[in-house]
Amino acid sequence: MTDQELKELVAGLAIKSDRLDAQQAETNAQMKRTDEKLERIGITLGNISNNQGSVAEEFFYNSLAQTQTLAGIHYDIVYKNMTANANKIQDEYDIVMVNGKDIAIIKVKYKTHEGDLDKLLTKKYENFKKLFPMYKDYNHHLVLATFSLYDDLKEMALANGVTVLQREGDTIESFVSAA
Repeated sequence: MTDQELKELVAGLAIKSDRLDAQQAETNAQMKRTDEKLERIGITLGNISNNQGSVAEEFFYNSLAQTQTLAGIHYDIVYKNMTANANKIQDEYDIVMVNGKDIAIIKVKYKTHEGDLDKLLTKKYENFKKLFPMYKDYNHHLVLATFSLYDDLKEMALANGVTVLQREGDTIESFVSAA
């Protein structure tokens, strides 16, 4: 290969390298625009989910505050978003209803999944007992309030003594464990 051919080859490679650099820069810019768009979509979806949860909480709170009755038991006080922090434990409860001998701990979900039931039965309930020892002698009623859940999950909740509240039009339908 002559010196001239070698210079032409190197020049050609330099041109191709410049083209690759330009294409890489364009690809990077496109990926950045895509990442930004995906982030906006994620925020939008999160907001939709939060809005649905807020709608469900508002519906069940308003309904229960109006009647102050749940599964045939009358309650004197209805709390919304009851929060406590003690002994390095912090938790929030969507709705809590109290009278002189009963307390209902209500988890509200727009659409309930098995993990929500598990969390109510374990972590949420255990934290409640630690955070609110003043209610230890009360009858504790665990409740799932939801716009949507599948039948097997409803049966699982009822089998575990959890009352299920479902929306039926503008009212609440209550399912209580036979146990």
